[in-house]
Amino acid sequence: MDVSGHIGAILNQKSAEIFSISPESTVFKAIEMMADKNVGALLVMKGEELVGIMSERDYTRKVFLRGKSSKETRVDEIMSKDLTVTHPQEGVQECLRVMTDKHIRHLPVLDGEKLVGVISIGDLVKHVISCQSAAIAHLESYIHGGYTG
Repeated sequence: MDVSGHIGAILNQKSAEIFSISPESTVFKAIEMMADKNVGALLVMKGEELVGIMSERDYTRKVFLRGKSSKETRVDEIMSKDLTVTHPQEGVQECLRVMTDKHIRHLPVLDGEKLVGVISIGDLVKHVISCQSAAIAHLESYIHGGYTG
C-alpha cells in the first residue's frame, strides 16, 4: 500500500501546541496533565532541550504495577530516555514502520535541534484513512464516468 506524504504536512494540520513537563515534576502531575489535555504522552523538557518522553505505558509499567506512589515518584525516574525521533521531511510510511517495529506510539519531531511537534500513531492512522478515502472517491468517480483525464 502506498502511503504518501510527509510528517511536516501532518504537523501543519495539527495544533501547534506541544504538551510537556519538566523532569523534576511528579508523575501524578504528569498523569493529571495527560488526562486534562487528553493525550497519551508528554515530552519531558529541560528548558528547550528534549530529555525524554513519559507515556501512559511508562506509568502503568514503572509506577502502578510496581506499587510506587505517583505523588512521590519523579518523571525523570520513569521517563523513556532512549528516544526515537523524526523530522518534518520524513515520509509517513517510514514513521509507521519505525513505530510498529519499536512498539512506540509517539514520535517527537525535530527540525534540526528544535522541537517542532509530536506525531502519534493516531495522527498517522487518520492520514492513511484520509488518503484511502480520497483514492476510493477518485476511483468511484472514474467508474461512474466522472473521469476528466
